[in-house]
Amino acid sequence: MKLSEQVRPISYLKAHAPEVVRALSENRQPVVLTVHGEAKAVLQDVGQYEETQETLALLKVLALTTRQIEDGKLRPAGEAFAGIRKRLSAD
Repeated sequence: MKLSEQVRPISYLKAHAPEVVRALSENRQPVVLTVHGEAKAVLQDVGQYEETQETLALLKVLALTTRQIEDGKLRPAGEAFAGIRKRLSAD
């Protein structure tokens, strides 16, 4: 389903909230809410929201890792694991 088919005025949400929430959980498609014809908010199933947040977190880690590699802030894997083992054995 296209996102453009999921655009609803805020008045639709007010009048059909239970239906909208049910549809969110069934088809997992976000709904774009408009106010005076202008998109103002996106309503999303909580499971889909959590997946989106996890994906964003992974992308941030990848971006940080890429930046560290470009800056030359890396160590050989054997050295890194040795340091981790040393810290774990100290505890």
